[in-house]
Amino acid sequence: MSLEQPCRVLIVDDSAVVRQILSEILASDPGIEVVGTAADPLLAREKIKRLAPDVITLDVEMPRMDGLAFLENLMRLHPLPVVMISSLTERGADTTLQALALGAVDFVSKPKLDVTRGLQGYADEIIEKVKTAARSRVRALVRASVAPKVTLASPGGASAPRPSQFRTTDRLIAIGASAGGTEALRVVLEGLPADAPAVVITQHLPATFSTAFAERLDRHSAMAVREAGDGEAVLPGHAYLPPGGKHLRVIRDGARWRCRIDDGPPVNRHKPAVDVLFQSVAQSAGANAIGVILTGMGDDGARGLLQLRQAGAPTLVQDEATSVVWGMPGAAFKLGAAEEQLPLEKIAERLLALSRT
Repeated sequence: MSLEQPCRVLIVDDSAVVRQILSEILASDPGIEVVGTAADPLLAREKIKRLAPDVITLDVEMPRMDGLAFLENLMRLHPLPVVMISSLTERGADTTLQALALGAVDFVSKPKLDVTRGLQGYADEIIEKVKTAARSRVRALVRASVAPKVTLASPGGASAPRPSQFRTTDRLIAIGASAGGTEALRVVLEGLPADAPAVVITQHLPATFSTAFAERLDRHSAMAVREAGDGEAVLPGHAYLPPGGKHLRVIRDGARWRCRIDDGPPVNRHKPAVDVLFQSVAQSAGANAIGVILTGMGDDGARGLLQLRQAGAPTLVQDEATSVVWGMPGAAFKLGAAEEQLPLEKIAERLLALSRT
């Protein structure tokens, strides 16, 4: 798609009212052209071939084929940027996480009541996410099995704890992400062993998603992934996310770090915000930290990553080629906050190497 041309959008939703409202919202922006609508996935399939849209908005609950099944087929056979717009994205966090795992770029929650007024209230967000999706990178879906928790067996057959290669105060890994980050974080955590240094994470997600997201990451990681509790000690082999709608900070308590849950105002329009986490890690861990920004929209985390670098911490960002959206990592790189750019599949290996220095 040429940057000078409006992005071409196909709206897929079984509700005629929703199709009309979304058409009006998106067509109000000169950077968007609504090329068509479809009431179900089978009609959408034909219109995709005929209209060649740049972006699809997709509902989950539809007749003849549900949205997730359609999304999976689409991302395997004809990958396109997809923004999920559905009431299920709010009510069923796991459904949304499934959609993101299948390759959806982002999502917007449809209001439960008064859809007309409610969707108009989301107009700016819908427009922004559709335009960002048009610039995103999507790849063909390759189905992968869930990674089991890693255990090591002793010669006698009983499981034995793996000797720790890291001391508590050696390293603290801080990671920030947004659009595309739910899957990028899975890839990074899958690459870290059970005895890896502690990881603290901020991912932009609605408050209702945090528990399901932590559980999903925990299923894919040898580390123990959990929502952080206020005052909880930060330990090796554990990864911590903020509970829904709260900021996560790290504070120093003598020789150890602890989680601090912060219910303060949004920062950079986000709560949780990556800058809040990174700035606290720069103050509490300094050169013992490692800062990472993965794929995401906007510039949250860029200034915090710069503070980490200025404090002596190694800093890296996901490269543009493997990012779904190179907003946050790109902003950090342009600010001079990142020492390295790496493809997603190399980040875990690099974190381990840096942790041993």
